[in-house]
Amino acid sequence: MAERDVATHPYRLFNPLLPERDAHALVALCERHGAHGLYSEEGLNSGIGEGLPQRFDSALNFVRTGGRFARTDEDRRTLAARTNYFRETYAYGDEIRAPGIEAFLRHEGFVDAAREVHGRMLIEPVIVFANLLIPGQELAVHTDVPEFRGANRRIFPQWLLVVMHHARLFARWHMPIATGVAWFHDANGGEFAFYPGGADGASVALPVRFNTAIVTDTDSVFHGVDRVHETALPIPPLRPGMKLVPEGDGVWAVRGDGETLARYRWPELRFSVSWKAYCFADEAECTRWRDHRDDVSLETVLAALERDLRARGELAGPLPERRDFAKLLVDTYVRFPKPETAPC
Repeated sequence: MAERDVATHPYRLFNPLLPERDAHALVALCERHGAHGLYSEEGLNSGIGEGLPQRFDSALNFVRTGGRFARTDEDRRTLAARTNYFRETYAYGDEIRAPGIEAFLRHEGFVDAAREVHGRMLIEPVIVFANLLIPGQELAVHTDVPEFRGANRRIFPQWLLVVMHHARLFARWHMPIATGVAWFHDANGGEFAFYPGGADGASVALPVRFNTAIVTDTDSVFHGVDRVHETALPIPPLRPGMKLVPEGDGVWAVRGDGETLARYRWPELRFSVSWKAYCFADEAECTRWRDHRDDVSLETVLAALERDLRARGELAGPLPERRDFAKLLVDTYVRFPKPETAPC
């Protein structure tokens, strides 16, 4: 049975999401898929923002503010490790990377909820990915990576796509996406915190419970993951190339450079599976996307952003160096929710 809530940004909750047997099968699929790599290694930018992590926007805000509850008593290295979680993509378009995920990709409840979220009838599921967080980790408050005709994460830096959406200059090319986030075991901490009333509105924190889910527009709705309950072990120093690897019997190990840095059991981790779908108004709109008619180019995007920055008085004289220009764009257009007071 699904429950629908309406706020500034609509969302729908599911409890339960799947038949219990199918929900347990998603946990087995995660273990069967094997090692999960660090999300921070999805690729660095070339050209504009060269060398910056794909989501330096949310990571930088996290380090600056200390996260949703403004924990500023830790050094930058520790804070960065707290939000450097593990991810694997299970499906992307027609490519199934984790056999057995097909039914989840086509889940009719998610499709129906996506129609409500965006008011569009033609829904095309396209992506499924899994996130795994170890004890002490959290996911920085952010909005997800949007897409535009001619501009997606395969060809544009992810942070630039986020800037494009928040700048509200490229609505002509924007492709509305609905996102489902589902959980398949109970977690200690790691609540899904989101802001359905906008960056200035109140947050809502959903506990992570077996076989539950939410569908909303995470490209527009700020959201994050509160800290997973910490164990006696400190967060290991996470470095490029490290993996979270299943060892059997519910044990997962953080491995890198030929060594094992930490081991955890399933109840200590936070596991979620996310679903994304394009939402088209009609077949004509879908055809424009498939045929690449009226695609936006990087040159068009950068020129429009530069004009707007100058009109706002945020930029005068020559363009800054590439990395500085990237940071100026994020600071100008992406307005994060303010940190909150931690609950007692």
